[in-house]
Amino acid sequence: MAGQSRKWMILVATTWIQAFTGTNFDFSSYSSDLKTALGISQVELNYLSVASDMGKAFGWCSGVCLRHLPLWSVMFMAAFMGLLGYGALWLLIQQVISLPYFLVFFLSLLAGCSICWFNTVCYVLCIRNFQSNRALALALTISFNGVTAALYTLIANAINSDDDTLYPFLNAIVPLFTSGVVLLPILRQPPPQQLPPDAIRRDSHIFLFLNAVAVLTGLYLLLLNPLSYNSYRARLLLAGAILLLVLPLCLPGLVYAREWARRVISSSLSLNGSTFSLVDVDDLELHKELIGSEPAAINAPMTGNGNRSTFILRAKDGCCGNVMEKDQLTVLGEEHSVRLLVRRWDFWLYYLAYLCGGTIGLVYSNNLGQISQSLGYGTQTSAFVTLYSSCSFFGRLLAAGPDFLRDKIYFARTGWLAIALVPTPIAFILLATSGNETILRAGTGLIGLSSGFVFSAAVSVTSELFGPNSAGVNHNILITNIPIGSLLYGLLAALVYDAGAETTARQSLLGDATICMGRKCYQQTFIWWACISVVGLASSILLFLRTKPAYDRFERNRNRTDFS
Repeated sequence: MAGQSRKWMILVATTWIQAFTGTNFDFSSYSSDLKTALGISQVELNYLSVASDMGKAFGWCSGVCLRHLPLWSVMFMAAFMGLLGYGALWLLIQQVISLPYFLVFFLSLLAGCSICWFNTVCYVLCIRNFQSNRALALALTISFNGVTAALYTLIANAINSDDDTLYPFLNAIVPLFTSGVVLLPILRQPPPQQLPPDAIRRDSHIFLFLNAVAVLTGLYLLLLNPLSYNSYRARLLLAGAILLLVLPLCLPGLVYAREWARRVISSSLSLNGSTFSLVDVDDLELHKELIGSEPAAINAPMTGNGNRSTFILRAKDGCCGNVMEKDQLTVLGEEHSVRLLVRRWDFWLYYLAYLCGGTIGLVYSNNLGQISQSLGYGTQTSAFVTLYSSCSFFGRLLAAGPDFLRDKIYFARTGWLAIALVPTPIAFILLATSGNETILRAGTGLIGLSSGFVFSAAVSVTSELFGPNSAGVNHNILITNIPIGSLLYGLLAALVYDAGAETTARQSLLGDATICMGRKCYQQTFIWWACISVVGLASSILLFLRTKPAYDRFERNRNRTDFS
């Protein structure tokens, strides 16, 4: 019982880490101040945003460190990287120090690395402590990364609602403080243990309660955050938010108390019933054993690393049939080395869907400061950032939906991914057609929902398609698309923005930084982004069609074992 109790403490600690370390979401809140302090163009500001996203390309470094160092030390390394990176940026904005542009670029890169390192720590904690309900644990904890901007807005407003330069200061201090708070639970991790079926079922119900609390937390931050522009009310709302983050500590205790009472007094209450069926490692291994008996696939020659790659060799007439069948995955969970991964068509379809879907939403959030300013809503930038952050949170929570609904509505996870990308082109089309506040809010919310779902679901999709044991390395390869997309999409937006600024010839009174005003600053960008997101949607649909047979076969085999 003590070990199980510590396990849930780890989960709550992980949600706290995620909730207070998603510091890339509030970049738009202080980007205009940073641009003014440096006196740079929009293109140069975009390069700083790219530098922050480039930190994700170095995520593999945290994995290497975890092989040789204790987990708590890697967490504090991430905290101190953020302290140095964001702390220097805050001093720069406050004009306490003066730094050359290349050094500011390096500091932004260092700050981005800290975010990725924190994420790696959280992934490892979930995988180690929730082997049977890993997908639910990952979806729940990753979702809290989306509320960081909303929480930081409350903290900033509680201190001084008129000072946007507080954000880099909070980005530097709060993650370090959070690391100190969660240190004790991390040091007292329980040893891994195999759970009996009734314990797995009980844990599934606890996750249901925790997701309900998470939804309540998201609604609280989304609906009440606009009331926080008074410092006194902001402090009250912040206290309520902290209380909601602490509340999950009580729920496992209530469930364990109910179990104890049921056993002692032989109550008629029971938690028996349908559980949540997840695609976990054991299921995948069983599936790979059963697939050998099916005639639809045959084994290809051995690859260089000793693994056997499975291909469908059925011939179909026409080019479309060849595209759908060539190098098609037939087994979920087959381990892929890096060499095999980059030769898979399915991986590149997945890569393109992420690049043109989730990543473009992240670039949009990085530009929210200038978008709202150009449309005349500069004073509401924090509100738009909070809206995107909160909707991203709900999108991440929705990524757990397929696991909860699996027994009632079975659908391939790649299909859910395709559905999640539908709102993005719709949002960009709306933003291109109108610049009023309602459309801006609606578009921001849709993009936040869509990108949040992709960010959360991607970890499980990578594990299912290309093997759970290789997921750490393979997922880091996948997210190299983020700095690439940040550079390309951000550069496109910056060039259009600076061209609009030159047309109006309007200069900032606080420095040499150019400011563009009006719909023309981003209208062309929104049209291009809409077209790019359609490419991402098409790639995700093609990925779904190619992987659907593997998911269907897995489900048939799972049902066969359930009834046997």
